[in-house]
Amino acid sequence: MIARVTLEIALRKEFDYAIPPELASRVEVGSRVKVPFGPRQVTGIVTALVEESTHTNLRSILKVIGAQSPVTPKVLRLARWIGDYYCCAPEIALKSVLPDSVRKEKEGWRERLHVRVAPFTGELPKLTKRQVEVWNIIEEWRELSLTRLLELSGATTETVRKLEDKNLVTIAPEISERDPYALEQILPTQSLEMNAEQALALEKIIAKMGELSAERGTWNAEAAAQGSALRTPRSAFLLHGVTGSGKTEVYLQAIAHALEQGQGAIVLVPEISLTPQTVERFKARFSSGKLQTLVAVLHSHLSAGERHDEWHKIRQGRARIVIGARSAIFAPVDPLGLIIVDEEHEHSYKQEEAPRYHARDVAVVRGQMEGAVVVLGSATPSLESFYNVKKGKYALLEMPTRADHKKMPVVRVVDMRAEGRKQKGTPIFSEQLKEAITQRLERREQTMLFLNRRGYSTSLQCPKCGYVAECPNCSVSLTYHRAKQKLCCHICGHDAPAPNVCPDVKCRNPAIRYAGLGTEKVEATLAKLFPHARVSRMDSDALKRKDDFRRILGDFKTGKIDILVGTQMIAKGLHFENVTLVGVIYADLSLHMPDFRAGERTFQLLTQVAGRAGRGDVEGEVFVQAFTPFHPAIQFARRHDFAGFYEQEMEFREQLQYPPISRVALLTLKGRNEEKVRLTAEHARRELEKSLAALREVLIAGPAPAPLARAETFYRYQLMLRTRQMPKLSQALTRFVETVSLPEDVNLAVDIDPVNLS
Repeated sequence: MIARVTLEIALRKEFDYAIPPELASRVEVGSRVKVPFGPRQVTGIVTALVEESTHTNLRSILKVIGAQSPVTPKVLRLARWIGDYYCCAPEIALKSVLPDSVRKEKEGWRERLHVRVAPFTGELPKLTKRQVEVWNIIEEWRELSLTRLLELSGATTETVRKLEDKNLVTIAPEISERDPYALEQILPTQSLEMNAEQALALEKIIAKMGELSAERGTWNAEAAAQGSALRTPRSAFLLHGVTGSGKTEVYLQAIAHALEQGQGAIVLVPEISLTPQTVERFKARFSSGKLQTLVAVLHSHLSAGERHDEWHKIRQGRARIVIGARSAIFAPVDPLGLIIVDEEHEHSYKQEEAPRYHARDVAVVRGQMEGAVVVLGSATPSLESFYNVKKGKYALLEMPTRADHKKMPVVRVVDMRAEGRKQKGTPIFSEQLKEAITQRLERREQTMLFLNRRGYSTSLQCPKCGYVAECPNCSVSLTYHRAKQKLCCHICGHDAPAPNVCPDVKCRNPAIRYAGLGTEKVEATLAKLFPHARVSRMDSDALKRKDDFRRILGDFKTGKIDILVGTQMIAKGLHFENVTLVGVIYADLSLHMPDFRAGERTFQLLTQVAGRAGRGDVEGEVFVQAFTPFHPAIQFARRHDFAGFYEQEMEFREQLQYPPISRVALLTLKGRNEEKVRLTAEHARRELEKSLAALREVLIAGPAPAPLARAETFYRYQLMLRTRQMPKLSQALTRFVETVSLPEDVNLAVDIDPVNLS
C-alpha cells in the first residue's frame, strides 16, 4: 500500500511514500506523518491510500504522529474544496483545518499530580490534627489535583506525602485538561415554552433533519458554492428573526433533537459576540439529563493549551457540541447533524489571509457534504443570503416579533447639524440623549452607548500650517490615544509620542488640535457630564487581559455599571434586561467608506445595536445621532424595515452588477516600489484578458490604487473581476496564479467573494 501525502510546505502537489509494514495498521487517510523530503524531514497529511504509484524507488514514511488521525476524511474533503474554490494551495487549505496547537509533533497534554483515596481496611492510623484536616478534604472529594488540595487545605506537599506514607492516599501524575470555564458554576436549565413562530421554525428544521438523514452523503460541490445554481433549497435555512425574537431557543431545541438522533452540532458565532452569555446558555442546557454532553469552545482568546484540549474533546467524541468563531467550522464532529451560523451577515466570518474562506459559505458546503442541516440566523441577513431565498436556494424561516410579546424599541433619529447650530460647535451628545441618560440614571436603569471608533481623537492637525500627523507606513492619519499619550496607527500598529507643538520644524505652533472622536473621548466626556455615574468602556484597547471581556460584561449584568461605552463588540449577541436606552453617537460613520456595501453595513449595525434596548419588562428607547439623518439606511433601520431596505438596495446593486447579482474576485498586487506595482498590475490585466478569453460575462475593472493605497509599507493596486459563474472563474484564476510571471518583490493575492474592498 502507498500513501499519497500533502506536505506542510506550499508546493501545490502530492508525493507518494511507501508504508513500512510496522506502520501499516496506523496509516490511514487523515493521518499526520513525518517523511523524508530531500535532506530534510517534514510533516504532512495522508490524503489518499493507493495500490500503485507512477514513481519508482519510493522512500518510506518515517513516523505516524499521534494515536488518532487528526483530520477526518470528511474534513479532508472539505479542505480540498476550499483549496479549489478559494484559489489557494492544498497545503494551506489543509493547515487551516487544524489549530497550531494540534499540529505539533508531540501532543501537548498537561500532566499534574492527582491525589486519590487509597483502598484500605481497618481503622485510620494515628494522624496529626493537620493531617486529619487534609484527610477530611480528600475523603470528601475522593480525587482531586494536588494543586487544588493545597489551595483548599492551606497545607504543604509534605503533609500530603505523609498521608501517602501511611497508605491512605495515592499521588500520581495524570492528564489534567485545561477548561477555560472550569471554575464557573453553571446551573442547569430546561427548554422554554415557544411561541407559534418559534415552534414553526423548529418544526421545519427537525423535518429537514429527518429528510437529510435518509439521503446523507449526496452533494454537489459546484451548487454548494454561495450563489451558484442550486435547483432545490437542500442546503440551508435562513432564520430571519428580529432582535429578541428567541432565535437562540430555536437553536438549543434543534441541537437537542440532533443529540437524540446520535448526531453532533457546530454553532458558529462572530468573534465579537462570543460572550460568556452564549457559552453559558449552551452549557447550562446540556450539562445534565439524558442529553448530557461536553460543550467545546474554540476561539482566539483561548490559550494554546486550552485550544489543544478543547479540540481533542471533540475528536474523541466526548464533546458533541462545538461553539466557536469561524475556524470552528472545521471541528471534527462526527456524525454531524446540524450547523448553526448565528449573525450570518457578520463580516468577521471572512478570513483575511489565505485561505480566504467565508465560514458561512463553507458551512453550507459542509452541510451538503455530510447531510447536515444548516441554519443561518440573523435579524439583518446579508443581501447574498436573502437573495438566495428569493431564488429558491434557501428556505426562509421568519420570526417577526419579539418573544413574550415584548415591543421593539422606539428609535429616534437626531439631526446633529441642527444640534451643532444650537450648541455652537459639534457636540458629542445631543440635548435629547443627555436628558435620556439622566432619566435612566435616576430610575436606576442602564444605558449602552455605541461608537465604532476607538481612541480619543481621530487625527492631529495644525490650524496654522495644515500639518496632519500621518502614519509613515500606511496612507492613514494617526489616532490619538490619551491614556497612552501616543499617536497610533490602527493598520500597522506604529505609534509615536503625542507632541505638544506642531512637528513641522518651520511651524512649531503650540496651538495644535486634535479632531474627531473615539470611545476614549466619549468615556471621558461622560465622566464630566455625569460624575456620579459608573461608566465602563469595551473596545480592544480597554480589554488588556484574557478575562476582561467576561469581567466587564459580568459587572454590567449585575448592575455594577450604569453606562457601557463600546465599539461593535457590544452591538450584538448581548442580552441585558435592565438596558432601556441605547445611544448611537455617530451613526453615519460607516456610510463614508469607499465600499458598495457601506449602506448595508450601516443598516445592519444600527438595527443590531438598537436591538440591545428593551429586552426586559421596560420598553426600550434608541437615539441615533447622524449628520445625514435622512439617508435610506438610517431611515429603514429606524423602522426596523429589512424588506424595504432590501428592495431599495437591490435596485442599486442591479444597476452596477454588484453582488449578489454577480460575484466578485479581487486581485491585489503589493510591493514597496509604487511604480513597479502599478506596471505589474497593468501587465496582470493584459495576461488576465488572455487567460479569461474563453469565459463569458467576466467584467474586469482596474488596475487602480486600493482604497487603502499603502499599508504596512506596501503600495497596493487592485483588479476587480465580476461574474455570475464563480466556480469556473476560480478554476481559471488558479491556473493564472500558477503560470503568470511576476517580479519577485511584487506579491499577488486572490480574494474570492471579498467582504472588504479596502
